[in-house]
Amino acid sequence: MNQFNKLPLSIDGQLELWQARGLTISNAERAKRYLSVISYYRLSAYSLPFQKAEEGHAFRRDVSFDDILSLYVFDRELRLLLLDAIERIEVAFRARMTQVLGEHHGSHAYSRSEIFDDRYDHDWLLRQVRGKCQSRQAEPFIQHYRKKYRDPELPPVWMVMEVLTFKEISFLFAHLRYKDDKQAVADFWNLPIPVAQSWFRAMSDLRNTCAHHARTWNREFGSRPVIPKRTLKLWPNLSPLPRTGIDPTKRLYYLLVVTEYLLRRINSGSSWNRRLFELLEQHPKVSREHMGMPENWFGESFWYLGDNGQ
Repeated sequence: MNQFNKLPLSIDGQLELWQARGLTISNAERAKRYLSVISYYRLSAYSLPFQKAEEGHAFRRDVSFDDILSLYVFDRELRLLLLDAIERIEVAFRARMTQVLGEHHGSHAYSRSEIFDDRYDHDWLLRQVRGKCQSRQAEPFIQHYRKKYRDPELPPVWMVMEVLTFKEISFLFAHLRYKDDKQAVADFWNLPIPVAQSWFRAMSDLRNTCAHHARTWNREFGSRPVIPKRTLKLWPNLSPLPRTGIDPTKRLYYLLVVTEYLLRRINSGSSWNRRLFELLEQHPKVSREHMGMPENWFGESFWYLGDNGQ
């Protein structure tokens, strides 16, 4: 195993290195300002498509700093668009979980260990809830409950579902014991239970990727939503891309499909797809292929149907 021996570079040194590799930098002061607030390392990830694979880190001819910056800006705007959609999906998922668990198992449903399967660490859940409720930064509605009520010690499910993270709730959903509970949640999105479990887990992971400002463009995702065995009418093409063999189900494209589907079940008049089209139109140089998008993805009927073809 090699020993790491790279030394930190000053911002001037970073620009000199890129210039030595053939990058055009027309305004050095402007470039240094961006490097000082974004960082060389973060921008380097967006420089890779502009480099010659056969020549190490050398840039292709006529590539400029602005090309790298524009790709970074696109990815930032895409993350914000995704977060806007995921917020609506997450809120709806919390609402369905609250309603179903409350109706099926009472106001403190989550406190009943018997509604979870044996793989679920119910004590962990109670520790999480207790920690969030006893924190000095607890939500005002939690503080109000603690001041007014002594029994039960912990608040009702409709409060708890507002303080658990999206990932914690998706994990809780996956480990519900009774099929009727899971089906009542999944039915809202007209999904089989295994698909719903996979999709909500993938959405929670994508939410964390976006919230932590990680790259979504040109990325393979570890959490991959499963493909329904009974695909929906006019389901989009998810075959490997012919030129590169890139699998759309491992890239952002399939997550965009999942996002659009879930949003349409919440609001059939959602305009999120049009906002996605507009963002891509504003950045025509961005490689769709690196996101797993088929060349004619925008022509798929799936993206234009208010009910997703069901």
